[in-house]
Amino acid sequence: DAVKMERTVRSIAEAMRGELPAGVDIRLINARAQDITGQLNILLDNGIAGLILVLITLFLFLSARTAIWVAMGIPVSMLAAIAIMYAAGLTINTMSLFALIITLGIVVDDAIVVAEHADYRFRHLGESASLAPVNAVRRMLGPVFSSTATTILAFFALFFIGGAFGQLISDVPFVVSAVLLASLVESFLILPNHMYHALSAGAGERWYDKPSKWFNRGFDHVADRFFTPLIGWIVRLRYLVVSATILLLAFSVSSVLRGDVPWTFFTAPESGSVTGNFALLPGATRDDARRMTKELARAVDVVAKKHEGESGIYPVAHALTQVGGTAAKGVPGQETMDQDTLGSIDIGLVSADQRNFSAQEFVRELQQEIKRPAGIAVLSFRSQGLGGAGGDSLAVNFYGDDSFKLKAAADDLITQLGQYPEVTGLQDSLPYGKNDVVLELTPAGEALGFSTDAIGAELFGRLNGIAAAEFPAGTRTTAIVVKPPEDELTADFLQSTLMRSSSGEYIPLGELVTVR
Repeated sequence: DAVKMERTVRSIAEAMRGELPAGVDIRLINARAQDITGQLNILLDNGIAGLILVLITLFLFLSARTAIWVAMGIPVSMLAAIAIMYAAGLTINTMSLFALIITLGIVVDDAIVVAEHADYRFRHLGESASLAPVNAVRRMLGPVFSSTATTILAFFALFFIGGAFGQLISDVPFVVSAVLLASLVESFLILPNHMYHALSAGAGERWYDKPSKWFNRGFDHVADRFFTPLIGWIVRLRYLVVSATILLLAFSVSSVLRGDVPWTFFTAPESGSVTGNFALLPGATRDDARRMTKELARAVDVVAKKHEGESGIYPVAHALTQVGGTAAKGVPGQETMDQDTLGSIDIGLVSADQRNFSAQEFVRELQQEIKRPAGIAVLSFRSQGLGGAGGDSLAVNFYGDDSFKLKAAADDLITQLGQYPEVTGLQDSLPYGKNDVVLELTPAGEALGFSTDAIGAELFGRLNGIAAAEFPAGTRTTAIVVKPPEDELTADFLQSTLMRSSSGEYIPLGELVTVR
């Protein structure tokens, strides 16, 4: 429970704040539970607003007594659906709440049809208060059941969406189906008894029915004077109407195919977290890294004050720098770099409602403000939420046997892409200072039938591990990787490790290749 965990951490932080020395404070940063709470609050607010609109609509179209008993179907169906969710092991989350909200208007459809028809039979056909609801259920059983079944089947199709997105929305069809089934039971088994009590009070007009009476009088006037003649013209000009409908459908499809209507499968919410990492060239000192972090902090403050002058709100909630390490994804190849040449900055922006710019726009302005020193090797910024599910949005691979040419090509590409402010997080995986080991076969190695490719592949497996088995674990695949013990990876590993020849003989690698 992330929300409960954050409350616990916040209470501990408040308790510690009173014990800290002067000038030292403790704050929560990157508290993701706040995002969860915010999303749930938005859903709850929208749900309450939707419920109010549904109730207003019911009381406008139906008599007060009928509207009350129809509205009672909402909590009954919702509570029944929550009980089914509990029995099935589902939880109250963003998706299940969303499903409950979208059924607010659907859940009363069955009850409206049955209740309105019972009221009609009582008022206009002269049936008794006990007989009208029963006959209404008998008359509307087929239409109501078929309409509910088609709606359930439409949502049930979402179960067949696979992958991560399918799992994300899997609660929606289940919850919607549970609510609609509960609504069906309530409309046919519970509502008739309620309607009996409502109709038993008599058909006389009461003061609280006047809003509904006035509204329906105006609605009938519009239907008789405008809607009925319109339907008549549509029937007379049916071929023209069908042709216009097909033309409109073709225009809609062509708008999507031409790209006039942009297509986005899943829009990530705006992020307020930005991380920046840098690596200096070999030979740089820790003082050089400190100066770079100060430059990053200065640039952040300049950009933040610029936006503060425009909106009146300082947009940076926190900015933390460090020397000797990186943040988030880090820098490729940092394990071979001197830690004193590494550094990072973690920036937290205020919520998206309090600023008129995106985190990506902030990154672009920040990159333009930073004064890059001559000894910088890598400087990249990322805003959380950018990039695909597997990592970066764009990855380019270069292949070749000359690492210097590969590095030059990567630098040229980064320089060219850096001209576009939309592209951020530029970095390559071949940093300066990374040692290359070149293996050359000895005459003995050639005589025994070895090749540098085969030896390289064998060494790669030994140093990085060999996947002995793979098995599914939920939505992911887990592998069992076999690696040599750490105490075997000594300085003379490349000389002493044994290689198996085609004849089955084990020979030290130092006799097969020379290493430079």
